[in-house]
Amino acid sequence: MPKISDKGQCMPSSPIRKLVPFAEAAKKRGVKVYHLNIGQPDIVTPQVALDAIRNCDEKVIEYSHSAGNESYREGLANYYKGIGIDITKDDIIITTGGSEAIINAMMVCLNPGDEIIIPEPFYTNYNAFALQAGVKVVPIKTTIENDFALPSIEEFEKLITPKTKAIMICNPNNPTGYLYSEAELESLRQIILKHDLYLFADEVYREFCYDGNDHISCMNLKGIENNVVLMDSVSKRYSMCGVRIGAIISRNKEVMNAALRFGQSRLCPPFYGQLAAEAALETPDSYFTDVYDEYIARRNCMVDGLNAIPGVYCPKPKGAFYTVVKLPIDDSDRFAQWLLEEFNYEGQTVMVAPATGFYATPGMGKDEVRMAYVLKIDDLKGAVKCLEEALKVYPGTKR
Repeated sequence: MPKISDKGQCMPSSPIRKLVPFAEAAKKRGVKVYHLNIGQPDIVTPQVALDAIRNCDEKVIEYSHSAGNESYREGLANYYKGIGIDITKDDIIITTGGSEAIINAMMVCLNPGDEIIIPEPFYTNYNAFALQAGVKVVPIKTTIENDFALPSIEEFEKLITPKTKAIMICNPNNPTGYLYSEAELESLRQIILKHDLYLFADEVYREFCYDGNDHISCMNLKGIENNVVLMDSVSKRYSMCGVRIGAIISRNKEVMNAALRFGQSRLCPPFYGQLAAEAALETPDSYFTDVYDEYIARRNCMVDGLNAIPGVYCPKPKGAFYTVVKLPIDDSDRFAQWLLEEFNYEGQTVMVAPATGFYATPGMGKDEVRMAYVLKIDDLKGAVKCLEEALKVYPGTKR
């Protein structure tokens, strides 16, 4: 039997999804599973997007332009102008989800063997995207003790080598919920300018910023306009993860011309996804107000509940809808599987994502898990109670 490729052998399993078989088995045993492992909101998709799909009467589902429908790109450019990012439709290429935007950005801007510095913990699939592009991820450590703040310029410069070509951030951050400040972004700007690097900015959670904190886009950092590549997605903004529509955005014409050629190789982004995404641009402001209020309530419920459990520490996220939680446990992978295989409290248990999968450094995240507060308040209360009871009986709880 022939062997699969080296990439095929090295491709990591998703720490978010690898426990799904254990969750399915628990459900078959009659156990209710609270899914805190995945960022799948239960918020209703905007009605205008749903109506656009239902009312579509096209007789032929045709290819679109490889860059995406012109009308959608024009509408998207107006959306960005409305939040202070001055771009045109020619600075935008629509992608099949934010994932394709990130992969294509890596392949356009970096050669195999080049290095990209990413603060860890980071979105687990960055590892997979880098592997596909032949790029080496160089992690720079952030810690839960200071709520995952950006490291200093000096710490970044310790890691910069002749092979370093980019720095990547997710702002607000998945998995930590951290929101980078103006001062932190200014530090990044200085590093990018000094070393002439690309700055990859994953800003898919920009609508989810709390407690009066504003989101500052990397697209608005002065003097590095041609260095910034923005990745975006409609998945979380409009609660329609399944339409698989994202975008790669840059004022760098050389980057965008190359990105278009990559776009041509997959022909075009999804027809119905673009239809829904363009219609979603007409979502009323009241939708976002309601969503914002709901996430604030959910965050406070979960964070306060977790911090009331002995030995647990949970920072209060300033953005997105995730948090990394420090638990008094020996091994987060073992604990997450144990919750699904061996534990239940009154017929209920919790599914969490072991934080080990969000680090590139081996051994990190062994006593941390990522949780997504995407469930209703009553379910979050039930999940926190289950976790509290689980820690009382888990064999690896540190007393």
